[in-house]
Amino acid sequence: MEQVIEFATNHYILAGLFVALLVALLYSTVAGSFSKLKELSTHEATLLMNKEDAMVLDIRPVAEFKKGHILGAKQIKAEQVTKGDFTGLEKQKDKPIIVVCAMGMTCKRTANQMLKEGFEQVSVLKGGMNAWQGASLPVSK
Repeated sequence: MEQVIEFATNHYILAGLFVALLVALLYSTVAGSFSKLKELSTHEATLLMNKEDAMVLDIRPVAEFKKGHILGAKQIKAEQVTKGDFTGLEKQKDKPIIVVCAMGMTCKRTANQMLKEGFEQVSVLKGGMNAWQGASLPVSK
């Protein structure tokens, strides 16, 4: 224990960075477990699509969508996502929706917006289309 204290006093910047990273890791773990938003693996997403007829909402740009997308996915324009305009999806409010982007990062913001708008079962594909294609799952062009 004395060595840890000695190290921390001699290398206070490294010790501070370590503490900051530890706090960030704990925060993300705790926040993720209490979040209403679920991150689905590719396997969980296919089960949700097949068993509960989940709708896949692709928020990538049109050019990327045309290069390849999940079978049956619906594409939404970036302008609608930015405005939070989900009026075209009003009939889907009670159905499961899986939001997909390229890498699984930008879709979290969209999914949270949808939850605030009253959509009940919104989740995101962990890893996005990269994970889907990496798992060699079918893609439509």
